Order: sequence, then structure tokens, then C-alpha cells
Amino acid sequence: MQASKAGTALPENKATRSEHEFQDLLRRLELALDASRIGVWEHSIEQGGILWDAQMHRLYETGETCRLVPASLWSNAIHPDDRERAERDFEQAIAMRGAYNSQFRIVLPSGEIRHMRSRAHFYVDAEGEPSFIGAEWDVTADVVLNAELARQKVVAEARALALEESNARIEHVADHDYLTGLPNRRLLDKRLAELPADKSITTLGVLHLDLDQFKQINDSHGHAAGDAVLRAAALRITAAIPANGMVARVGGDEFVIVLVNFTDLAELKLITEDVQRRLRKKIRFGQEMLQSGASLGVSWSGDRRARNLLAESDLALYQAKKLGRNRVEFFTRQLQEDLRSKRRLAEELKLGLERGEILPYYQVQLHARTREVIGFEALARWKHPEKGVLAPGVFLKIADEHGLAAEIDAAILKRVLEDRLFWLLHGLAVPRIAVNISASRLADPALLDKLRRLDIPPGAIVFELVETIFLDDSDEKLLDHIGDIKQMGIDIEIDDFGSGHASLIGLVKLRPKRLKIDRQLVNEVVTSAEQRRVVGSIVEIAKALDVEVIAEGIETEAHAVVLAQLGCDGLQGYAFGYPAPAVETDCLFSSMTRRVEKQKTAMGS
Repeated sequence: MQASKAGTALPENKATRSEHEFQDLLRRLELALDASRIGVWEHSIEQGGILWDAQMHRLYETGETCRLVPASLWSNAIHPDDRERAERDFEQAIAMRGAYNSQFRIVLPSGEIRHMRSRAHFYVDAEGEPSFIGAEWDVTADVVLNAELARQKVVAEARALALEESNARIEHVADHDYLTGLPNRRLLDKRLAELPADKSITTLGVLHLDLDQFKQINDSHGHAAGDAVLRAAALRITAAIPANGMVARVGGDEFVIVLVNFTDLAELKLITEDVQRRLRKKIRFGQEMLQSGASLGVSWSGDRRARNLLAESDLALYQAKKLGRNRVEFFTRQLQEDLRSKRRLAEELKLGLERGEILPYYQVQLHARTREVIGFEALARWKHPEKGVLAPGVFLKIADEHGLAAEIDAAILKRVLEDRLFWLLHGLAVPRIAVNISASRLADPALLDKLRRLDIPPGAIVFELVETIFLDDSDEKLLDHIGDIKQMGIDIEIDDFGSGHASLIGLVKLRPKRLKIDRQLVNEVVTSAEQRRVVGSIVEIAKALDVEVIAEGIETEAHAVVLAQLGCDGLQGYAFGYPAPAVETDCLFSSMTRRVEKQKTAMGS
């Protein structure tokens, strides 16, 4: 009996457990749906009724709990702009007897707009009625996040495009003359360096060109007239040369033309004569007709040899101007003798270095606003035993060509440190002193050891990079070398910035302490709005990189005032003092210091 009773009770116990498990599963499902805030709905196609659970009412904030709701409750809640599409999505699902997937906005009774995602599957129930059962949830946070991400992406892409365009403009500015749009000296040097590797070149010519009467036009008619002449000259030269040629503006009124693959010397002469003929034509400036012209020096080669052609054409140009201007001179053997004379001068320079004839002359640098002394630049001078004191233009180029630039740098630095110590011993507060450092000295692997042996106090010395050093093409070893110099407390400056010798990309890589705006850009800031914009742009770029700016070549108080207004930190030029030997600089610095102290005392009283 007992066994029989147990046997009859077993199916009931199984049914009870199954029921409990099913109810437990339902509770779990309800809790999961409630936690996830997913509402469940069912739509009977034939009856047209809609069943909502409590979560659906919460999502739509109806305030009701009834299971059966009219279809209009759903459609009326949909945002008017989304209603037609949402209803069409559901009608298409009904027609296809397939899955339903839609996203739309609803307007809550409070007026708040929410984004909803709704999904459902078609099925036929036990009574054979076709229905859809689905789920709906609020995706507003996701939509807002995606919209913000999309907006940020658009902003990022716009910024990237702007940066790319800005970099392209910066690189173009670095390689081109601001006034004429022609390549500058930097790009010319790149082209000349590339020519030897170009096996397609059979002949090569370099024309060095200088505009005649340009200074007189500037003096008589103003810088605007001079600019008009330069622009017209650029257009005329470009029109005269073949498409495979190149013309660059390398100085105030100097241009260099590079010609390749011309037939012979006769064709080269024809091109040269055409350039000169075009430049003789008058140029209209307002109501005036300006007359200029050109002197040309030409050197050419029947191969790809480009190393000496620029120097040779420069010598030929010098000869053309010496013989009366407005003429063409070709490089000759006589001019070759001039090169030999330069080599003799180089030998004298070597002896001068041994005898200690290379000396620093100091030019003061002032704070742009307070006019206090903030530094000196040490400029090389050659105290020649027969010719007197020679300016750097006489010997620095020769020094570079004959590998003496590093020795001159070392000699100047040694004398600067000696002068500085002398000043300190006499109780003077010595500011920083900038000295030039050439590419050859920077490349010296023993430079750091040499500098350490000098025991240079941090902040006492500044190195100016003065040559055509393409820092954007520099390898990491050179940049590391410069970084080690900075670690020793020696600041780095970029000299002649804006002349084409300093790359903006290199500026970003190097991050110098300061840069010096070239005097060619400073000359016309008082009279030229365009020039002021150029200088202002350079100052903005420098400030963005936390780089100080010194303007050099200042010859008038008006220049000083304008450059201070443009944001320059320091000023240097003949307006404040000519380069002078140490003993004169001592007196100059002392008197200026006393004057500043008097001004401070007067202001305090």
C-alpha cells in the first residue's frame, strides 16, 4: 500500500516541481526585464489589440497598468516626424510575416523626447492566430552618445584637415619667397643638391641675376614700387625660361635661374638675352613708368656638375656689375683666378686663427618693452695685420668653404668666455651672450667634451644656428646632440628666421629657446602692412611653441616700437648700438645699466 501510494504521488510531485520551476523562471525573466528596463509587448494581427506589460507603461509614462491598450496609444506617442516611418516599418513586417526592427522617437506626456528601439518576431499562437511579440527599450543615451561621437569625429576630421592645410602652408612658406611666390634660397639649395643624381640631365646652367636701379627705385618711389618691380621681374623671368627650368629669389633683388638640358651654349645665350630683354621693359606703377634692367652672371657645364656653378655664376655677376651693370658676363678663367685669390685669403685666415686675430665684437640686445639689456651677440671680426678689421662678410663664406668655420666658432667662444670672466671680476652683471655655431661644429663628435672642459655656467652662453641647416631633414643623432647641449645649460637660437635658411618643420623639431627674425623681414614693417602680417604670423607661431622672438636689424625707433607691438621679446640693431670690441662694450653696457637704474629710481620716487 505504501509503495502504491508512493507510486501514485510521483507524477503529481513532478508536475508541481515543473510548475514551480516555470513560475520561478517567469519571475527571473520579469526581474531581468525590469532591471534592464525592457518592455514587452504583443500585437494580434487579426484582432488588432496590443498587450503591454508594466515596463512598457513606464517607458511611455502613461501612468496606467492595464495590459490591453489601443494601437493609437502607441502611434500617438511617436514623434510626428517619425510616425509615418515607424508605422511603415511595422506594416512591412506584417506583410512579410518576418522580423520587425525599428527605431523612433516618442514624446512623453511631459514633452520630453526619448529614442526607442523596438524589435519583434512573427509567430502563430496555439489557437492559430498570427501575432508579433516583441521588446522595446530606451536608447536615448546611446543615440546622444553616438551623436556626440559623430560630432567629435567631424570636429577632429576638420581639425586634422585644417592642420594638414596649415602644415602645407607653413611648408610652402618655408620654401617660397613671401613677395613673389618664387622658390627661395632653401628650395634652390635642395634642387642643386638633387641635380647630380639626376641621370637625365645632359647640360646644366646657372644664371645669377641682380636687378639694376632697384635701390634708386626704392629710394625715389618707395618700397611699394620696389615690390611691384620684384613681382614683375619674377613673372617676366618665369615666362622667359623653359618649363623644366627653375627661378628662385635669393635676396632683396637677386634671383637665380637653373636651366637643364639646353642644346648648347648658343641656346643658353639666347635664353639669357631674352631674360635681360624682358627685364629692360618699363613697369607701370600707378601713374609712373619704372625703368629697371638686370645684370647677369652665367656659368654652365656639359654634365650634372652643380657644386661650383652657383659660386661661379656669382663671380660672373660681380664682374657684370663691376663693368657697368645691365650686361651679361660668363664665368671665365680670369674669374677662376679670383677663386685662387680667395684660396690665398683662406690660407691667411688659417694663420690668423693661429695668431689669435679672430675676435668677438659685441652688439647689445634689449628687452622690447623695458629697453633693459638682456644680452649680447658676439660677432666675428678679423683683425688683419695689414687690412685692418675685416667684417664677417669678407671671410666667413671662405671659412666655410675651406673647413675653418668650426675653428672660428671655437676661437670666438673662447674669447667670449674670457671677456665674460673679465667683466664679472670687475663687478658687472653680465647678461647672456649669443655666439654662432656652424653646421660643421655641430657635427663634431667631440664637441660635447670640448664644451664640458670649458665649464660654461648654465644660462651664460647661447648658440645661434646660422647656416643653412635643414633641421627637418636632420637625423635623430643630430637632434640628440643638440638636446645634450641644451642639458648643459646652453640655449639654442635660430638665426635669420624667415630668410629661407630656417625650416618651420625644423623649428617644431628643435624647439629652440628663441628665434631671430631676419632683417629682411624687419626692414619694411613700419611702412608695409603685409610685412607686419608676416612678422606677426612668425611671432604667433613662435609663441605657440613657447619660443621667444628677437628682431634684428633695427635701425630706427619706429621699427623698435612696431616690433614691440607685434609681440617681439627682444630687439637688436644699429638703433641701439654698433658691434664693438670688448672694452667698448664694457663702457656701453655700464652706461646703459646706469641709465636703466636711474629710470627705475625716478619711477620709484
